[in-house]
Amino acid sequence: MRNIKIIIEYDGAKFSGWQYQKNARTVQDEIQRSIFAITQETVRVNGAGRTDAGVHARGQVGNFRIEKPIADFELQKGLNAVLPHDVRIRSLEQAPDEFHARFSAKERRYRYYLNPGSLAIGRQYSWFYPHPLDLGIMNESAKIILGDHSFQAFCSAAAEVNHYLCRVNHAEWFVREPHIIFDIRANRFLHNMVRSLTGTMIELGRGRLSLNDFQSILESRIRKLAKYTAPAAGLILEEVVF
Repeated sequence: MRNIKIIIEYDGAKFSGWQYQKNARTVQDEIQRSIFAITQETVRVNGAGRTDAGVHARGQVGNFRIEKPIADFELQKGLNAVLPHDVRIRSLEQAPDEFHARFSAKERRYRYYLNPGSLAIGRQYSWFYPHPLDLGIMNESAKIILGDHSFQAFCSAAAEVNHYLCRVNHAEWFVREPHIIFDIRANRFLHNMVRSLTGTMIELGRGRLSLNDFQSILESRIRKLAKYTAPAAGLILEEVVF
């Protein structure tokens, strides 16, 4: 039995997230059904990140095991032929037997895209936010979250996790016309964590919160204090590092 690694791109607008849900359209389910259509094998596709409803991915990574002796190129071609147009397999290759998309990953990278001006093309992949922002103080708050912290205050109250500790390796706001981008890399992310951080930092950039407020919210571990959550459409899972 072969262990197959795939890199996946998808437009999350019409998905209820990555993970399979009964009576909902999910990326995991679409890929699993497509694998069955090509191989007649029922498999489980492990994902490196469980993206929320409406969140997109350019570099999601998955793995699954099959017995059918089909060439990697032919399998990738076949999957892309039967998958819906909002999901693409960017690459496919055999991986070592011990490889697991979720547990082997060392770092995930997300970017949140703000659109300060009105766009016609690409507007569905960013949040139109025309208000002026102080990126300097927003980057000061980004420095606060570097390293190991509990992100319980920035996590969905319904998240089913054993702990809330994450190690943030990089966090930065910058401008790349026509967008303002929040780039963040960490060993793991909690449900709604990036969107909650983004929304709270934007309130800071608007002058509605202070750095002390932000620090207090982080240290409080109280979800209701971080009450600003950015919309899903601007968030993209860009890369997974192994």
